[in-house]
Amino acid sequence: MHLFPLLYLSCIIAGFALVRVPLTGTFQPLSPLADIVGVLTILLFSCVIIYNGIVALIGRGRKL
Repeated sequence: MHLFPLLYLSCIIAGFALVRVPLTGTFQPLSPLADIVGVLTILLFSCVIIYNGIVALIGRGRKL
């Protein structure tokens, strides 16, 4: 079983968690930065999963 797609999926979930977490106290000024990093993480790993799916459909993916 190829574990990288599961790793990418867990990174997407971590990105959603980073977007949804309420930052309070000393971390309040970092809230916009956490949102930006979370959204970029979601977009990046979603694109990687889509790319891997297209490569697997075409048949040029790695054979395990």
